[in-house]
Amino acid sequence: MNDFAASFDGAQVLITGGLGFIGSTLAHRLVAQGARVTLVDSLIPIYGGNLRNIAGIENQVNVNIADVRDQYSMDYLVQGQDYLFNLAGQSSHMDSMRDPYADLDINCRAQLSILEACRKHNSKLKVVYTSTRQIYGKPDFLPVDERHLLHPTDVNGVNKMAGEWYHIVYNNVYGIRACALRLTNTIGPRMRVKDARQTFLGIWIKQLIEEEPIQVWGDGTQIRDFTYVDDCVDALLMAAASPAADGQIFNLGSDETINLRDLAALLIEINGAGSFDVIPFPADRKPIDIGDYYADYRLIQGRLGWRPRVALRDGLLRTLEFYRAEREHYW
Repeated sequence: MNDFAASFDGAQVLITGGLGFIGSTLAHRLVAQGARVTLVDSLIPIYGGNLRNIAGIENQVNVNIADVRDQYSMDYLVQGQDYLFNLAGQSSHMDSMRDPYADLDINCRAQLSILEACRKHNSKLKVVYTSTRQIYGKPDFLPVDERHLLHPTDVNGVNKMAGEWYHIVYNNVYGIRACALRLTNTIGPRMRVKDARQTFLGIWIKQLIEEEPIQVWGDGTQIRDFTYVDDCVDALLMAAASPAADGQIFNLGSDETINLRDLAALLIEINGAGSFDVIPFPADRKPIDIGDYYADYRLIQGRLGWRPRVALRDGLLRTLEFYRAEREHYW
């Protein structure tokens, strides 16, 4: 990443969803690299924003409490920016099924508002959009590469797919430099752990520290890959700094795969205590489960030189240590 650090020294950077898990971790890195950072977040309680996430840099960033659905706010906020990391979104798969219109509003209409603000008020900035592996749905083959058909299993996947392609269309038609990263399960400090809205691993961490059994849904044989948040931030910065990323879509992934039963056992081993129960899927969860998934990330490796650096065990250890110390701010 040192090759790209100079790209952000003194740069004006806007991060939507900036008080959330990935956005705040990105903000910490950008501040260290000399960027002038503005964070936009609605702080709606059911989403991931948390002011504690910027502890240590709160006086080095500008925080704007605004909703990306507010066209007038975005028209103003994009002005003068060199980079926009567009991380704001509704990430809960179940919430998207219970309230599809809210998901549509945040993950589709708001994305158009952001891109229209860029087109009208700052067409020179670079936009990096965080998409999701959920848009692939149940994989036809493994590992999943970017040529895999898109057939999402839930409303969230459909709307995230649309949000991703709005960015690519605006790149291709209007020349707004934009790219998308399809994230897999991202883990690490600052992720939401009070419930499973952001990632199932969050609630597992909470259950483990609370000395409650981890609940593994299904039969526990579902295979997943995980990206540590610092590796995810590396990819975001590389994509922003590199012209080779313009108009492109990249998977993130891992060199390690693990099934959920073994993941629960690994967490318990690292923690030094705990237990897990394998229970049937809740009735509303089974129809949208994607089964096994792990990504082929060779495209971003070949184009940008990215590859994951933090091993799964190390990432889980760092995450557990963080929440043992910070639980009062995240429970």
